[in-house]
Amino acid sequence: MKLTGKEDILLKLYGTAEEAKKQAERYEKLLAEYTKRYGTPADSSSIRLFSSPGRTEICGNHTDHNLGKVLAASIHLDCIGAVEPADGTITVHDITYNEDFSIDITDTSRKAGETGSAALIRGMLQALKEKGLKTGGFKACFQSDVIAAAGVSSSASFEMMIGTIINHLYNDGKLPVSVLASAGQYAENKYWDKGSGLLDQTACATGGMVTIDFADPVNPAVKKLNFDFAAQGYTMMIVNTGKSHADLSAEYSSIPNEMKSVAAVLGQKTLRGLTFKDVCAKLPLIREKCGDRAALRAFHFFEENDRVEEQAKALENNDFATFLKIITESGNSSWKWLQNICVPNHEEEQPVAVCLALTEHFIKTRVPGKAACRIHGGGFAGVIQAFIPSECESEYRAYMEKALGWSPAAGTKSPVYSMKIRPLGSVEVK
Repeated sequence: MKLTGKEDILLKLYGTAEEAKKQAERYEKLLAEYTKRYGTPADSSSIRLFSSPGRTEICGNHTDHNLGKVLAASIHLDCIGAVEPADGTITVHDITYNEDFSIDITDTSRKAGETGSAALIRGMLQALKEKGLKTGGFKACFQSDVIAAAGVSSSASFEMMIGTIINHLYNDGKLPVSVLASAGQYAENKYWDKGSGLLDQTACATGGMVTIDFADPVNPAVKKLNFDFAAQGYTMMIVNTGKSHADLSAEYSSIPNEMKSVAAVLGQKTLRGLTFKDVCAKLPLIREKCGDRAALRAFHFFEENDRVEEQAKALENNDFATFLKIITESGNSSWKWLQNICVPNHEEEQPVAVCLALTEHFIKTRVPGKAACRIHGGGFAGVIQAFIPSECESEYRAYMEKALGWSPAAGTKSPVYSMKIRPLGSVEVK
């Protein structure tokens, strides 16, 4: 079997022997689909396997795009791929999204109307070409467990999958994370019009829990942290609050734009290097030129950067009580100052606020002072994050599922996920 001899890396990727066994079956299904599509026997040595994780943001909400600091981690939910090199063309069958497309690797200019996976691959190719790096074709089948449109970076996971494949097939696996991450950001910014920073790609590609300082955006400073939530008796959980029915592009873009408008009044391109006091010194002018929300968002940026440093220290010192306190502070700042919980002019639809309220009530009534929650990722819709004592994990799950009207009979996945941090980023599974 193709997975024979890969037990060790599967255990590293997925945490337990039981989960590794389940994942081996998932890879076998992927290989069977590959054989069905392309004809190559599933046990052929020419087929190579890859895995690229999603990511969780633990602190540093909306700081990366203004060259701030974040605390993030790769998670056990991943995109997997079965791949063979090919001449001149990238051919993809995506099982999860039922997509099929081919891209001529010499045709990397942006195409009108092209979005999603095909656009991201084309953008990645162009970014790597501009750096003078080797690219090449391949045939692939992909399957992803990374929740789409829910703030755990399904797009960055896919980008780092493509980057890792090209890295190992055509660059001897020698390209640094910073190169792959910047190529992913380029693809999102230029080929999909998404205002992505470098947080998502860097966390997906690096693996484990990391602090990332984006003061130098070309080469962010990445520091690994060794911390095990389970050893503290806690589970990191996320709740998918559901997709918004509003177009959120303008809301997402408003955050970096408003922060940068404040910086511009102070003669800078971004908020990094400025301080809370700097903004206060010119606050009347900033409020007049940029508006009150922009000023509040700038205040959030400065305080959130400090929280990232404090969080890292708390984890290094095994001070979990302080960690939980800062998680709550981060969540409150996102709600009150950053204001990425509710969509303006859509008061009738506030799924993130509802799930945060439910979780805060659970914490207050069941584990007061011993749990915490916050918005996760871009906000306005998508996912919230909660750190819950493991002994209450099942109770919290049942409570949220019932409140959100979900049951196993629904035929859909539960909106509540228990997250595990995996130590490896985007890798070839060998």
